Amino acid sequence: MNELTEKVKFAIVGAGVIAPFHAKAITNNPNAELVAIADVEPAKASKLAGEYGVGTVYADYEEMLKNEEIDVISVCTPSGLHGEVAIAAAQAGKHIFCEKPLEITSAKMQQMIDAAEQYNVKLGCVFQRRVMPSSLVVKKAVEEGKLGKLVLGDAYLKYYRSPEYYRSAGWRGTWALDGGGALMNQGVHGIDLIQWLMGDVESVFARSAALVRDIEVEDTAVAVVKYKCGAFGVIQGTTSVYPGLETRFELHGENGSIIFADSGIKQWKFANSDEAAPEAGAFVSSSSDPSKIADSGHYVLCEDLIQAIREDREPLVSGKEAKKSVDLILAIYESARTGKEVFLG
Repeated sequence: MNELTEKVKFAIVGAGVIAPFHAKAITNNPNAELVAIADVEPAKASKLAGEYGVGTVYADYEEMLKNEEIDVISVCTPSGLHGEVAIAAAQAGKHIFCEKPLEITSAKMQQMIDAAEQYNVKLGCVFQRRVMPSSLVVKKAVEEGKLGKLVLGDAYLKYYRSPEYYRSAGWRGTWALDGGGALMNQGVHGIDLIQWLMGDVESVFARSAALVRDIEVEDTAVAVVKYKCGAFGVIQGTTSVYPGLETRFELHGENGSIIFADSGIKQWKFANSDEAAPEAGAFVSSSSDPSKIADSGHYVLCEDLIQAIREDREPLVSGKEAKKSVDLILAIYESARTGKEVFLG
């Protein structure tokens, strides 16, 4: 990409469930063009390519990285393969638009961040809840101090995923490629959001287990959180309850409370104030169906990455930012495994 007016050319690696959300965000953006798709199952790549008018498919993403026309790689592989693809993309001089989670180990995430810096490419991650209207107005209220001293910050992430869901792809529900269960795959969005709103986490104490599903990772987890600001919180994450409920976030401070969920703001109350809750539209929930996530967030973050490339700045959700939620989940797993409070760096 030589000119600021030139379209940024994207390619997708991995043609599974999440890939169409990337394809739609790219093809609906006047500043972007989707030029290639790679998947180890060429038939899947060809099917997606046909749906979005893409002329070039690859069975080997490393072969695709040799294509000098490509500016950005969208990483849509299983979670435990994100790092491998992203690092190779950086080494090939390609910017990276990575689906959540960034990766499943702290070391691999740091390697991705380091590679992007070393090869002077942008690394952006998809945490679309950060750009939803309700999240933005809540973030603004917290930053303006409307809640006063923060006291509690809770996230309730109650999803339903059927046994068939876990059988639908061999990598689902495995430590090696999924990196975890209800927290790492589904709850990571809400965990990213609550720590973004409340600030960094100091420590966690947790329990997790596969209570219902026949999987090696957790389908249910609870954690007591202490934030660095001094506030406490609870995180509940599951894929084992029926029906899945909308995700819900509760922030309480000495001077007020804000509660919001996928369907919008539920409480907006401050001491000595009659301020009405701002208008903030609903977020399309995937609590019971993983294909029902909102696609507007992918579009916003795709456009932001394009502008980050053109302006030579960090994306809205940088690699460093995206690492935080996974590090928190890994701390929750360690606490559940050891029965001890785990402190984050």
